[in-house]
Amino acid sequence: MGMREAVDQVVHEAELQLTDGTWELAVTDSDLARQAAAALTDAVGPVDAHQALPRIERLAALREALAALALTVARTHGHLAWFLADASSHLTPVLHWRALDAPDDRTFGAVLPADDELADAEAAIRLLAAILARISQDA
Repeated sequence: MGMREAVDQVVHEAELQLTDGTWELAVTDSDLARQAAAALTDAVGPVDAHQALPRIERLAALREALAALALTVARTHGHLAWFLADASSHLTPVLHWRALDAPDDRTFGAVLPADDELADAEAAIRLLAAILARISQDA
């Protein structure tokens, strides 16, 4: 299962919890969700523009998105933290990716991602940004 598909399952669970009232977004969480959505959108821009970037910039943007998610998780508790932590856990392969060649193969296990893996991670980030923006407006 790809990252986007895994994150989609987490998003689906969040939508169910929001719909059935299990998760009621507090005002402070709504503000954090809005800020996280903006940070994710800033990090991973529109598909066409982002895919035209060099691999090193695409990877840097994905790492920036992961950092924004980590900071948001650190600033909250409860459902929003659980949701973002679960979604983030599906994006951890990004942390093992590298953009530079390593002729001596001494990379601490880092691997070069395929273009479709980069695109999959970027799509997962865009999905998270979209739901965070939506739920922050609904609260």
